[in-house]
Amino acid sequence: MTTALTLACLWVLAAAATAMLPMRRQYVPGIALLVVAPVLLVFVAKAHGLWVTVACVVALLSMFRNPLIYFARRAMGLPVSLPEELERDR
Repeated sequence: MTTALTLACLWVLAAAATAMLPMRRQYVPGIALLVVAPVLLVFVAKAHGLWVTVACVVALLSMFRNPLIYFARRAMGLPVSLPEELERDR
């Protein structure tokens, strides 16, 4: 397995571990994973080409669909709702 795919697999494991944390503790590692993702995708694209990169993008969107939907709605000025767990913590 290449270095790019090994790093991508480690990224997936880190994302899965982050998802198991309580919601209020997911922010810092989650943002870090989102920041690292584009760099990792470029690395995978250079090493393996378009189709493997598309598979990685689909995996990324699948794992981070809720935060990405939230940020997209905020960027478009649409109303957003927080998960119940965060509403209770306020």
